[in-house]
Amino acid sequence: MAQAMAILTILYNLAEGMVSVGFGLKDETLSLFGFGLDSFIEMISGLGILAMILRIRNSPDTPRSRLESTALRVTGGSFYVLAAGLAAGALYNLATHHKPESTLPGVIISLISIAFMWRLVRGKRAAGIGLQCDPLLADANCTLVCIYMSVVLLAASVVYELTGFGYIDSLGAIGLVWLSIREGAEAFEKAGLLGYGTPASD
Repeated sequence: MAQAMAILTILYNLAEGMVSVGFGLKDETLSLFGFGLDSFIEMISGLGILAMILRIRNSPDTPRSRLESTALRVTGGSFYVLAAGLAAGALYNLATHHKPESTLPGVIISLISIAFMWRLVRGKRAAGIGLQCDPLLADANCTLVCIYMSVVLLAASVVYELTGFGYIDSLGAIGLVWLSIREGAEAFEKAGLLGYGTPASD
């Protein structure tokens, strides 16, 4: 089950990232565009988790691989870069009074994401407890942060659709900045749990 969830997470984040970035560019919606980039970063993290699951299944007593920790460190660094880019974009949009064309795609995508990610959180926690695997439980917490990101996107998108308040998209992007920094820190924490060359105790 853990392997299936890891693969599903990778494929879903790939699809979500492509759709979100596409609509974010089309509608000039910074919060949706940033949400899409977050999905691509989550996909990298998912590859590290998948490598860990395969190692545990095939040979649980072997040392943790370099791929596992490297993927998560790349993920952590990418989140910090994303946070800086979103912060700069939000400040620019605020200064230029930029408004998105539409945020309706953000409403739809965020609702789908919340429903899907909540199921993943429950499944990953169950698998992590069953395998007694701290990194998988940490990954479940990271997925929970993805739900928070979806909620921020949903709130910003709904408010704009209802009121036309242009600044809300930039404010939503700033909310994603804070969550991206948090996800970056959690990715580095998971990388520590997956320290290369240490004995496996999962």
